[in-house]
Amino acid sequence: MKQATFASLNFDAKKRRTRREVFLAEMDKVVPWDALLALLEPAYPTSGRRGRPPMALSSMLRIHFMQQWYALSDPAMEDALYEIESMRRFAGLELNEDAIPDETTILKFRRWLEQRGLAVKILAVVNAHLGERKLLLRAGTIVDATLIAASPSTKNQTKSRDPEMHQTKKGNQWYFGMKAHIGVDAESGLVHTVTATAANAGDVTEVDKLLHGRETSVYADAGYTGAEKRAKPKRGRSWFIAAKRGKVKAMADRELRELHEQIEHLKASVRAKVEHPFRVLKCQFGYRKVRYKGLAKNTAQVVTLFALTNLWMARRSLLATTGEVCP
Repeated sequence: MKQATFASLNFDAKKRRTRREVFLAEMDKVVPWDALLALLEPAYPTSGRRGRPPMALSSMLRIHFMQQWYALSDPAMEDALYEIESMRRFAGLELNEDAIPDETTILKFRRWLEQRGLAVKILAVVNAHLGERKLLLRAGTIVDATLIAASPSTKNQTKSRDPEMHQTKKGNQWYFGMKAHIGVDAESGLVHTVTATAANAGDVTEVDKLLHGRETSVYADAGYTGAEKRAKPKRGRSWFIAAKRGKVKAMADRELRELHEQIEHLKASVRAKVEHPFRVLKCQFGYRKVRYKGLAKNTAQVVTLFALTNLWMARRSLLATTGEVCP
């Protein structure tokens, strides 16, 4: 049994739970820890060639998830573990008993996940967990993309911007960075597929990668016009692509135009669900700008974030199955 520190005892004695404590307590209950550890354990190193032995996998995975939830750099995550008792408790660490992982250890764990392509497998495990509870139905798919900014600065050693990021124009505004493309379950609004490209890639070019193949309907905005010709054909699949506004407004027949506007409104009411994961990603988890250089590292991070987004969006239903009440 670990010996409690004075800070830990004072933490227990306080009268009010902070929002961070409530959030971490909820996520502790809804994340499928056993399934994720079973996925990662076979490849996780059990001993180091030299120096101290590796940190416990459970603690490192929890630290990695906290780093994503709170948009922390490696040094900031290390500082948070020293400063914030609720984070230490979530990671299963006691200040005077356990070694606190330094920023290099946190970085190496993230790279270990990236190099083995484990982020995609983490998303698959999370979605399997949600599917078992009938929260991911996969009858229909909504596809969309969002821009994630990257630093355009050239004040670095190479005197250049990230060569894997590009600029694109949306409306009258230019953006530099990458695009996160997602396929979302039309019923629940949960993400089942994620890809990432440079910002200048057309949305429609990724549509085939965002379909799992079992959907009977696909919804998309006007940027996906012609998508049905790029995807693998499937009998019985219906496509609901938004018409361009100018085309609808140009209709001379008033009754026909109003009918088309009603149809577009119905399509938009379904497509609206695809915006919910983007809101959680950018507003709840603060992921508005890429942290690393190169598409591979940022793709691994964004896939992990969408796996955690699914758990956040489904937390009320998941807690209800355990008899817990979400505040």
